[in-house]
Amino acid sequence: MFEQLTQLAQQFGVDSVVNNAAVPNEKNEAVIGEASNSVISGLQKIVADGGIDQLAGLFQGNNAKDASNPVVQQLTQQLSGNLGSKLGLDSGAASGVAASLIPQILGSLVGKAKDPNDSSFQISDIIGAISGGGDNSGIMDTISKYGGQFGLDQNGDGKVDVSDAMDLASKNGLGGVLGGLFGK
Repeated sequence: MFEQLTQLAQQFGVDSVVNNAAVPNEKNEAVIGEASNSVISGLQKIVADGGIDQLAGLFQGNNAKDASNPVVQQLTQQLSGNLGSKLGLDSGAASGVAASLIPQILGSLVGKAKDPNDSSFQISDIIGAISGGGDNSGIMDTISKYGGQFGLDQNGDGKVDVSDAMDLASKNGLGGVLGGLFGK
């Protein structure tokens, strides 16, 4: 999943990093890499700190691109700080890059995970990456494999995926669904 995140960061980094005079060209690759790292580590920290409801909120509607979303704010602040401390960017440039990149990356990530016609990001990959590949990584595989037998295939398409989770969440609340997956 890290490679796919890096590709998103590269895609959205053209304007906010590469074509940004405040970011020295020799730091472009490092800035894009730090953006990818910040998304994964930031989401892991949110889960570790018990922010399952915040994470669940990211997948509702189209608010993953919304700068006022608490997850977007937290990841933007984290990336901004990292760009300043690790790469020496001044605070204005670091804030500008982070404010541009994070909403675009998260919006695309969530959009792709929710799109049944786009297999580049699977919710199971996201959960695996966020959980650090630990005990939670096999949960989605098991749910996908046996979920239809337990009535989890909400839309009757023969597979259990994020669209089924969203349908189920509309009935039971997404926080409860993800909370159950993460054991919270």
